[in-house]
Amino acid sequence: MPIMEIDGQAFEVDGDGFLSNPQLWNTEVAQLFARYDGIESMNDQHWAIIRIIRSNFEEKGMAPMIRTICKETGVKLREIYELFPLGPARGACRVAGLPKPDGCV
Repeated sequence: MPIMEIDGQAFEVDGDGFLSNPQLWNTEVAQLFARYDGIESMNDQHWAIIRIIRSNFEEKGMAPMIRTICKETGVKLREIYELFPLGPARGACRVAGLPKPDGCV
């Protein structure tokens, strides 16, 4: 597995930069991955999206559908792309410490 180094910390990731072991995730890891992806600071909307993604992953073993994220957070899809420039799958799921979602290219 490749190793990604962010601010002096090393993380085992898959070939697309997603955390290999989602159990190693915590809020500090989220902030490091977010900064790596160009998100300078995480606001309440970022965290609401991350909480929905993590909760769904812990309950069902996969990322939620984007419609679910929008409905449960009240954040529109366009706004999600503003918050996570790499998008809901490549950006938000990566920051949430999930494996690469199915269908994510």
